[in-house]
Amino acid sequence: MEDQSNFNRSELGNLSVRDLFFKYVRFLPFFILAIAVMLIAAYGYLRYATRVYSSTGTLLINSDQQRSGRANDQFDNLIGDNRSVNIQNEMEVLKSKPLMERVVKNLNLEVSYFAVGKIRSENIYKLSPFTLRIIRLADSGRSFSIDVKFINDHQFHIGDGDSTFTFGEQFQNRNGIFSLEKNLSGSVSYQYSVTWQPAVSVAASLAGNLMVAPKTQGTGIISIMFQGPNPILCADIINRLMEEYKIKNIEDKNLTDEQTLQFINDRLDSLGHDLDSIKRIKLKYQMDHDVIDLQAQASDYFAKFGETDKDLSVQEFQISVANYVDAYLRDKKNEYNKIITPSSLSVNNPVPSSLGLSDPVLNGYIEAYNKAQIDRQNLLNSNIPPQNPSVKELTELIEKLRAGILESLKNIKATINTSIGDLRQKKQTAGTELRALPLKSQEYLEILRQVESKEDLYKVLQTKREETSISKASNVSNSQVLDKAMIVTQPIKPNRKTVQLFAILIGLAIPLLFIFVSEILNDKITTRYDIEKITSTPILGEIGHSFSGSSLVVNKITRSMVAEQFRIIRSNLQFILGKNEKPVILVTSSFSGEGKSFASTNLGAVMALAGKKTIILEFDIRKPKILSGLKIPRKQGITNYLVQKANLDDLIIPVPGSENLFVIGCGPVPPNPAELLLEPEVAQMFEYLKKKFDVVIVDTAPVGMVSDAMTLGKFADCTLYLVRQRHTFKKQIALIDDFHSENKLPKISIIINDVKLKPGYGYYGYGRYGYGYGYNYKSYYDEEIPKEGTLSRFFSKINFTKRFRRSSDED
Repeated sequence: MEDQSNFNRSELGNLSVRDLFFKYVRFLPFFILAIAVMLIAAYGYLRYATRVYSSTGTLLINSDQQRSGRANDQFDNLIGDNRSVNIQNEMEVLKSKPLMERVVKNLNLEVSYFAVGKIRSENIYKLSPFTLRIIRLADSGRSFSIDVKFINDHQFHIGDGDSTFTFGEQFQNRNGIFSLEKNLSGSVSYQYSVTWQPAVSVAASLAGNLMVAPKTQGTGIISIMFQGPNPILCADIINRLMEEYKIKNIEDKNLTDEQTLQFINDRLDSLGHDLDSIKRIKLKYQMDHDVIDLQAQASDYFAKFGETDKDLSVQEFQISVANYVDAYLRDKKNEYNKIITPSSLSVNNPVPSSLGLSDPVLNGYIEAYNKAQIDRQNLLNSNIPPQNPSVKELTELIEKLRAGILESLKNIKATINTSIGDLRQKKQTAGTELRALPLKSQEYLEILRQVESKEDLYKVLQTKREETSISKASNVSNSQVLDKAMIVTQPIKPNRKTVQLFAILIGLAIPLLFIFVSEILNDKITTRYDIEKITSTPILGEIGHSFSGSSLVVNKITRSMVAEQFRIIRSNLQFILGKNEKPVILVTSSFSGEGKSFASTNLGAVMALAGKKTIILEFDIRKPKILSGLKIPRKQGITNYLVQKANLDDLIIPVPGSENLFVIGCGPVPPNPAELLLEPEVAQMFEYLKKKFDVVIVDTAPVGMVSDAMTLGKFADCTLYLVRQRHTFKKQIALIDDFHSENKLPKISIIINDVKLKPGYGYYGYGRYGYGYGYNYKSYYDEEIPKEGTLSRFFSKINFTKRFRRSSDED
């Protein structure tokens, strides 16, 4: 007994893959059906789903090169001007809605054309047989659709209306006035749908399908991919986007030159008026004072005075420019505007910088400041919020550069003021020397000096205007198209292989989910493992489902599966009974309907076949089934003997057709069966029967419902507890474990009844997966299990032998 318990406990554990296969292979048709249904659904999806195409182009963006020499190297480190930051900014510009809006307007994508099918509509960009001409829109901010139904190649209806129109003829609805112009190519089908949307809405929709990413990290090569419903549309959008980006880049560069030219032109106009005024004064002075030539001796003094005054004018002009830039930067209205001063007036410095201020550090600051303002404005134009880290970073940079410019201006103004003071002192000295000259000559020379000063400044501004115009004309984009987008007719969505694989996985998942939920909700015993994981009570054997119409399936000539299983149980009883030559075997269960009477009858028959004189006692007094199962008429029985109204020998009935097998019926059902079993005649009956018979089998009432089995347990040598597959509740196995652990019933063992087997698949016997031998139904047994249903027909084609572990003590 102890060895058997240890054996059962060692068999507990998880099911192997092979065990799981044989447990769930019966669901194979459901898996096949689910996969087939999902594959059909996948076919329908692939046939009617909207196809998505993709096209890719490659753009090279060159970083801006410094044009002011080594003087600007320090500013590169200051503003963090490097390739990766520039590339990231340009990627945001490429994805911006304003740039996409330019593409929409250029390609006329506000109007979309669709060929209407029975199930889905297809975008026919550039393949439409007609073009919608918009004459007047009722509301330019509202989207609308127009259904066009063709009667023939030249006539059509608009929407559900009955009016007939031809190409070129105007029609009006609540959205405006339109006409259809026939294209030269393209055949006409039955129905089309034309959709109009504002450019802003179309740009927002298209920008969401645009993907921009570096093709190789650390380089300026950008890959641009667009996904859409039409392959031609995808390629056109990418190619147009790259062209619009180049145009916008040139426009941004030209903006600086245009502002510089505007400033120079304004200054030239002002200087022209000043110069004309001074020349008129000079002419009037000559006419009024008859001045034609100056004294030769004063030439040298006036030359020195003129040179000093000229230098002083230049310094005063520079201080005015510095004051202008300082006031411009301090004005809050210009907080995020570029410094619109033109290029330097210095002839030796052709690099754009502040007007007339030749200081290289200041020029570098201003150039970096303007560039940062342009970059920030581009980000804001791309609908990037001011709170974005990139915008904040540029804002901080602008403030830093503004402070640097103001500090530089402060130093420059201090230097210029010092120079002005020196020049004024020099001029004052020359003036003292000239006081000796006639006042008339002095006034005339002053007028000449002013004329020459204005003329020199005017020439410098004209030179800078020409230089800026040349710079504007030579501006080129910093981007280059490496690979144009090609038309790819193979859709990327839906992916046939992915959809089919997904359908197969769903086809597998649905039955698995059904099985999993069924297993979780199932509270009844279905496998041997369900019993073993709850109790350590030994399992004596398993009895398959009997398709026979008789309750007695064991006889001399029977070789059916169920009969062989009873023979195995008979052999396994040797481990339970040991050397007990005349055992009393108690048969019980948790509740009615678990096969106690069937097991008792055939267990008695298999014992009788072994040559042992066996008697079956029908002690299930409340619901007796032994005699009715054997088709023996009811007579006096146990209850008659217990009330001393019958002789025990007269109650013994031989079972027809079974040698050495006898039975005693229960007799009339008494009103107090539990108390009747407490009578001393019960002990006398068992003592008498053990002397007269080799085996006594007691078919008693369910132990989970009444106490009869507990009362009769003291007369038994072992207890066989019937558990019926898919009938006994799992919670009732705990009752068996309680009886086993507390020895409430003698040597209790479990028999699993009504195990459903499939043709071609072996049974489970003693131990976890069988105490017996391999066999094939068609070759070993006389009886073959009927093949019922699709699953049985499937298994009937499988003809294999399943091997099981054997015992050296096998019968």
